[in-house]
Amino acid sequence: MKIIDLSKPIQYNKEDPWFMKVRIKHKLHKKSKLLIRFLGLPSRLFPENFSGWADDTIQSMGVHSTTHIDAPWHYAPTCEGKPAKTIDQVPLEWCYGKGIVIDMKHKKDFDPITKADIQDFLSQQKLTIEPGMIVLIKTGRDIYNGTKKFHEIGTGMSAEATRWLIDQGIKVMGIDQWGWDLPLHYLIQQAKKQNNKELFWEAHLVGYEKEYCHIEQLVNLDALPYTGFDIAVFPLKIVGGSAAPARVVALFKD
Repeated sequence: MKIIDLSKPIQYNKEDPWFMKVRIKHKLHKKSKLLIRFLGLPSRLFPENFSGWADDTIQSMGVHSTTHIDAPWHYAPTCEGKPAKTIDQVPLEWCYGKGIVIDMKHKKDFDPITKADIQDFLSQQKLTIEPGMIVLIKTGRDIYNGTKKFHEIGTGMSAEATRWLIDQGIKVMGIDQWGWDLPLHYLIQQAKKQNNKELFWEAHLVGYEKEYCHIEQLVNLDALPYTGFDIAVFPLKIVGGSAAPARVVALFKD
């Protein structure tokens, strides 16, 4: 089996904005020797060639700071008139299935991805979306991951395109840019400019009326064909969480 990693590294990056900063403290092997002696084992009884154990502490990391999957709870407290699922309540069956890549690299920054864009791509490539698939939207913006402009640029899914995918039987979809919608600062500007309260976060808010999850900050989608692989996107089981980091991988069976 061939496996391709679609997750970004979890590490400190000085270029990340404050709301994405990850801080991890790495503890070297020798530090644990002091702990072991404190627990009562004299150093003369340490196993031969025992250097101690390494350890690490995540000091700060938001659940949306790295490659992650959003739960319906992230979008609104209710979905389809019922309490929205938190990330630990998302069925694992949703998180594994056939993958399909929708290539939207031609879309310019701040130009939303429409239902017609997706349908045109599928028609041109003679592809079909099947219920239960995990749909990956390739924008090419992962090349800016780790830079100051990552969260400020990109295309983004429209509400109609998101709603259409859900109506095809899709529960999990993902994108290789900072967020699922158009960039937040742009949406704020446009909402104010047009005096339109329907613009801000429109694709996320589809999750108020229709149940779905999306993955953000994917990487390496250029390494995938459009079809012919499975996707696994299992989130950490954070009780009550709005999202969770996930190791997203594409699997090619022999």
